[in-house]
Amino acid sequence: MRLSNGLTLAYCTNVHRGEGWEETFAGLRDHAVRVRERVCPGRHFTLGLRLGAGAAAELARPDALAAFRRWLDAQDCSVSGINGFPYGAFHGRAVKDDVFAPDWCEPERLEYTVRLFDLLAALRPPGAVGTVSTLPGSFKGFERAEEQQRVMRRNLLACAEHLARLREREGVHFRLALEPEPLGFAEDTPETLRLFARLREEEPARGLVDAHLGVLYDTCHFALQYEEAAQAVSRLAAGGAPVVKFHLSSALSFRPTERSLARLAKLHEPTYLHQTLGRKADGTVIRFKDVPLALADSAALRGCEELRVHFHVPVNADRLDDDLGTTNGHLLDALDVVCRDAGPVRELEIETYTWEVLPPEVRSPDVADMIAAEYRWTLAQLARRGVLPA
Repeated sequence: MRLSNGLTLAYCTNVHRGEGWEETFAGLRDHAVRVRERVCPGRHFTLGLRLGAGAAAELARPDALAAFRRWLDAQDCSVSGINGFPYGAFHGRAVKDDVFAPDWCEPERLEYTVRLFDLLAALRPPGAVGTVSTLPGSFKGFERAEEQQRVMRRNLLACAEHLARLREREGVHFRLALEPEPLGFAEDTPETLRLFARLREEEPARGLVDAHLGVLYDTCHFALQYEEAAQAVSRLAAGGAPVVKFHLSSALSFRPTERSLARLAKLHEPTYLHQTLGRKADGTVIRFKDVPLALADSAALRGCEELRVHFHVPVNADRLDDDLGTTNGHLLDALDVVCRDAGPVRELEIETYTWEVLPPEVRSPDVADMIAAEYRWTLAQLARRGVLPA
């Protein structure tokens, strides 16, 4: 939906299954329309579309694209941006490290992302502006050498050049939004600034990075790094890596006691990568790639005052139970920032993709009910900050 401060509010459809276009569209038809009926019946509805590589290739067929555009018009819906981070399967099997593959060192990632931008241009996003979000270059676990990192930056810049050509030809202004994530190549504010500085040094045309690259600020990911929202957004902007989109999401947060760690062990599931970060009393942050690795290092955990776990939980939950809290406070701080001064941001997107793996006691039987509850909470928070549906 459109907001009074010029932004759009959507939810990311990566919560629904959909590797091919037929399954992806079924999620929109069967769930997104019901969410709209619960949240803003009879009003325009904005979608944050997730397209994997298979779905994108199928949607690019002229007949499929024309049919989808007709459906959007008939439903009074529009696509504000596309999630292009998960390239392949994202539900129903172990994803783990594969969520980062192929990375920007591989030509498949560039080809896929260019296709997403071409689709976004054909789908006429509101105001002819929009983003495709992507991984932050690569994954530290892939151990890319310097030459591979140069290829990574070259591919990112090639995508930006494509966006410059799209702007000239189609009159659309799109940005590639890199999404920092724990253990990504650029996982926090300092590493993101370094990546953007190198990209700017190597850009083939002056101003290319400034015009067509930016940062997707996922409030779960930055909270995991124990960063402060206002400071992080300000530093990114000052350093030439401006936030252009927010993912509204929360992580788990708790003191590592025997009870809370036992609860975490029961909550852990095998589909997604659940990076776990602990902060010690002196402010030092330790990182584990996944929950089992953290639980196996009891000595390190005993030295932590707090643990935060990459497990997206509903944005309207400040606690899951007596043992497990959430980073909901960081999300609220981010809303303070964007409602005070949106800057180049045009999109807010609720992103709780974990409905299928949430524990039964916090999972609504109907995914549309969960998403609608997240919308109502988000709209109430925006209204407290003076931002209303337009």
